[in-house]
Amino acid sequence: MIRALIIIAALALALPANATEAGWALLRNGGQVVLLNHANAPGSGEPAAFDIEACRTQRNLSEQGRQQARRIGALFAARAAPVQEVIASRYCRTKETAELAFGASLVETADWLDPVEPETPEAEARRDKLRETIESYTGSGILVLVTHGDFIQAVLGARSREGEAVVVNINENGLHAAARIVFN
Repeated sequence: MIRALIIIAALALALPANATEAGWALLRNGGQVVLLNHANAPGSGEPAAFDIEACRTQRNLSEQGRQQARRIGALFAARAAPVQEVIASRYCRTKETAELAFGASLVETADWLDPVEPETPEAEARRDKLRETIESYTGSGILVLVTHGDFIQAVLGARSREGEAVVVNINENGLHAAARIVFN
């Protein structure tokens, strides 16, 4: 019984590592689109006085989140084809994640990457925008879209952790998570 539990635990620990390695293998070749959930930002939801233009009214990255964002950028630089373009949600935590990871000069913002509720007409419109973005991306490097777990859930039907990257493509069933990269 103990041996079986050890084997199960070892497999559970190996699965994220294998998934992560598959993601890096795809990114080494370039030409990929990545959905990156922003780095660690404590809490959930937005404060009552939320203002998209004022970072002080939003959930923001913790110091751990800032370190995580820098680590994400360093790993992309070391293990992937060059990051060619970065588009972030308008929220401060996504912009800061993008800027710390990839440099402010690469970062643009787009409202269609802001959080969205699943199963809504707005989620469908954003899914279409993501599909259009993937289909039209012809770069040899990597396109990184820095967004939120709610957005990833709404467009892919799967949750992601803060600081997790999802390599996304289109197959016969629509949008597809081809691989995941977990940043600890």
